[in-house]
Amino acid sequence: MRDIIVTAIVFGFLPLVLARPQVGVYLWSWIGYMNPHRLGWGFAYNFPFAMVIGLVTIVAMLFSKEPKRLPKDPIVTVLILFNIWMLITTYLAFDSTYAWQDWDKVVKVQLMTFITLMLITTKERIHMLVAVITFSLAFYGVKGGVFTVLTGGQFRVVGPPGSFISGNTEIALALVMTLPLLRYMQLSVEKAWMKWALMGAGLLSLLAIVGSYSRGAFLAAAAMVFLLWLKSKQKLMLGSIMLISVVVMFAFMPDKWSNRMGTIETYEQDRSAMGRINAWHFAFNLALDRPLIGGGFGAFDRRLFRIYAPEPENFHDAHSIYFEVLGEQGFVGLGLFLLLLFLAWRSGSKIIRLTKDREDMVWANNLAAMVQVSLAGYIVGGAFLGLAYFDLLYHLIAILVLTKTVINKQLEEAGEGENDVLSQNSRVDTIMNRPY
Repeated sequence: MRDIIVTAIVFGFLPLVLARPQVGVYLWSWIGYMNPHRLGWGFAYNFPFAMVIGLVTIVAMLFSKEPKRLPKDPIVTVLILFNIWMLITTYLAFDSTYAWQDWDKVVKVQLMTFITLMLITTKERIHMLVAVITFSLAFYGVKGGVFTVLTGGQFRVVGPPGSFISGNTEIALALVMTLPLLRYMQLSVEKAWMKWALMGAGLLSLLAIVGSYSRGAFLAAAAMVFLLWLKSKQKLMLGSIMLISVVVMFAFMPDKWSNRMGTIETYEQDRSAMGRINAWHFAFNLALDRPLIGGGFGAFDRRLFRIYAPEPENFHDAHSIYFEVLGEQGFVGLGLFLLLLFLAWRSGSKIIRLTKDREDMVWANNLAAMVQVSLAGYIVGGAFLGLAYFDLLYHLIAILVLTKTVINKQLEEAGEGENDVLSQNSRVDTIMNRPY
């Protein structure tokens, strides 16, 4: 029955995608993040819904009369360079067969990111995309939170099978990145019951993160919650709710959860943690041997571990976005990846400055702030989790680019340039901070 429902929804929306290509981005995001087909047990489980939606969206783009061009932004330039570099490292990879298979998965995500940059061109479209992404992932936050409550936290929360976020650590990091988006949605609605419902979804998602038993996600959640509180305009209320929630959650979780979190301080005695460090040494040694191109996709391989790892038989996956990119794309690829994160953060800060005290741009100010909080969670959690090519990261970066493009256009139409607004804000800050 579930298979039929998912199939009916996807194919029912395809005619609308042909008329409005941006709907294809929403539909692809729903399939990609929620993975509803993975919740069935029949023909839909392995059906290539994402590929069908992507192809129809591309066809619709070709026939659409709307202007279709990439925004002129340094982030877009770096993203293009990063994709070119991944193509080069794949061609020169240790094992090109496996490398091309992984590249095929990554390039589909990247292609949809570029399509998003060309089609999501208005405030309304940006908001809709954020809503689809948020509710698709929050589904697992609510589901995981309820599961944790019903089982007393005795079992780990995991994600949909056969997806980017199937494991407990992956779904936990995805929920860490989703929580700030839930806060953005809460700030965007007016009805009280919606605000409370979104807060409830956020608390259940936080409980699901705790119930994942992921130590890396636990640290990421701590960083995310702190930054979320720091950026909030209602620090006392939000801080009180978070403090009470954390105390209740810690008291609720069983001893085995506390014991696992306690190994963060005694990682030298934990074989899993030491295995990750061994994998990081492997990535660094491989990159030193091939500093420009690394090993290509699929470099974290048992055969290569016997050559480059300090403990050749202690094989582990990357478990770090930074060492994952370093080992697979070399120092050049890592540099481009870090530059992408830096530019995204800087873009968020610029949006916040441009929209400061602007009632007509409150949405952009809130969105940029919350995406920064999401990125902070990813940057911290990513140090211990291998999700360097996760589509949510690139969608969030695209959302920042698109938001900046929309508000710049609005400022130009109002006769105010970006430099004028930043200069004016700087003068206001100087006056307000002048000693008397």
